[in-house]
Amino acid sequence: MSQTAVSTHHRVTRRLALAASGALIAGSVSLLGATTAAAAPVECPAVPGTGPAATSATSSCSATADDSSAAAAFGFDGNAAAAGEMFGLSLAIAADGGTATSAATNFSGPAAIAIGDGATVETWGLNPGLSIGIAGPGATVMVSGTSAPQCMGGPAFAGDFQTGKGCFSDGMNTVPLG
Repeated sequence: MSQTAVSTHHRVTRRLALAASGALIAGSVSLLGATTAAAAPVECPAVPGTGPAATSATSSCSATADDSSAAAAFGFDGNAAAAGEMFGLSLAIAADGGTATSAATNFSGPAAIAIGDGATVETWGLNPGLSIGIAGPGATVMVSGTSAPQCMGGPAFAGDFQTGKGCFSDGMNTVPLG
């Protein structure tokens, strides 16, 4: 196989893998949403090269992805936004008054999950690796991708393979991990 054919084959394989991963995440999150009865859910799956947005009376979401990436955002009585570029895979889920924001680039895969009033999560994927931030009512989680994650306010957890660090909060005490 020529070098050009190998390069094209690898590029197509990566795009298909990203699209399949995004679809798998979207399907898994849809199953989670089936348990939230009172919320008016919105879904925003962004396969490579798309950028959907949706709103309802109580929820909103937006997701964007360039041709090499995938992103998905889901609002279940919350606000979620996800963006993927330059081979990134991003996920944001917000429920019951939470706000989740996630952005991915450079082969990263951040996930932001905010559940409950005042729950706020921001995850940034800047380097290759996965990261996750989960916040409960009143909690704030920040994953920058370049320094140790921060967990504050309420029940919260973060793990970041980009930095090898994480944190846990029970609402009164915060414990750094890593």
